[in-house]
Amino acid sequence: MKLQGKTIVITGASSGIGEQLALQAAAEGAVPILMARSEGKLQALQENIQRAYGVPSRYYVLDVSDEEMVRQVFGRLLQDVEAVDVLINNAGFGIFKTFEEASLQDVKNMFAVNVFGLVACTQAVLPHMKRRGKGHIINIASLAGKIATPKSSAYSATKHAVLGFTNSLRMELDGTGIRVTAVNPGPIETGFFDIADESGTYVQNVKGFMLRADAVAARILRAIGTNKRELHLPRWMGLGPVIFSLFPRLFEGVAGKALNKK
Repeated sequence: MKLQGKTIVITGASSGIGEQLALQAAAEGAVPILMARSEGKLQALQENIQRAYGVPSRYYVLDVSDEEMVRQVFGRLLQDVEAVDVLINNAGFGIFKTFEEASLQDVKNMFAVNVFGLVACTQAVLPHMKRRGKGHIINIASLAGKIATPKSSAYSATKHAVLGFTNSLRMELDGTGIRVTAVNPGPIETGFFDIADESGTYVQNVKGFMLRADAVAARILRAIGTNKRELHLPRWMGLGPVIFSLFPRLFEGVAGKALNKK
């Protein structure tokens, strides 16, 4: 069990993929460190983990968009634990509106959480990993970061930024013993769409393709300790970015109408 005894920090841990990552990591003997804004949900999850698996899980209330709060929380964490083996930057949200309909505040909020929050958490733990000469940073991006789609211009832009950051960071850390992986999932059955797709139209249109959060979490955990650069979920959706890069006009013409059903 390669995760036995590993300390895995998970942002956005209170629900969805983050919750499943924490539960499955604990089941494999890892020590999940839970971070999210909802203290009630974090406490309930921690108690569930300790009761079911007997591992010393911890939780920290954190709004990743608050830079000072990130510094303080990670400062406490690094005093509380001997080592951070894995950071999974999972916190994020989206709003599916046309650019004209989206408010500038919506755009700023998505960048604050999806990009700057991810960067701040990474920066907070990176010196610790470099001193140890090992670690793994896993950034939850999206296939939207590979293929921009209608009604998600700002969200796609945040995920493009995450992928650019992740790829550059991987090259900067070459030879340090720190691995860096991007995860690009398609639509997943989580509470994400309660905010992103208030009308429910998009969910209805893609219901047959939606992934289960537990399956996504399992694939992510299997990537820990490997040199996997990117993980496309489901695997066949990884063909989309390849086709898009080779035949962008054809792809937009064929897929544009379907992708506009948000």
